Amino acid sequence: MNAPPSPAPLAIAAIADADIEAVVALWQRCGLTRPWNDPQADVALARRRDNSTVLVGREGGAIVATAMVGHDGHRGWVYYVAVDPERRGRGLGRLIMAAAEDWLRQAGILKLQLLVRRENAAAGAFYTSLGFAESTSVMFAKWLDGREPTP
Repeated sequence: MNAPPSPAPLAIAAIADADIEAVVALWQRCGLTRPWNDPQADVALARRRDNSTVLVGREGGAIVATAMVGHDGHRGWVYYVAVDPERRGRGLGRLIMAAAEDWLRQAGILKLQLLVRRENAAAGAFYTSLGFAESTSVMFAKWLDGREPTP
């Protein structure tokens, strides 16, 4: 019995203006957006400087994966890692994360960190499978515009 053919490689590039609507729609389908974060503003912020971007993965022209990646000059971070729910289980998450890691390596960044919501056990398992380990650090947050803390 022959193994099924491997999916075509994911075409990964930085987000373009024409991609923003489809990217935000993907994030919404994946449950990544929150009322207190404007995803379009997050994209604009990531594109503002050369230390961050949004990587977009395409299959057959359709946007099927994303990772917002950036760094502070010392540590790299990823956010909005998404794979189209209908295409999960095919390695696309691994491919977009590998692209994010490569982007950071090219910037000379040696450590990658990310945040996972406590209730998202599937995401935690995914990142563990990629070699991430849970940190012993505790994250603190404060809104600088005076908002009350968010969950």
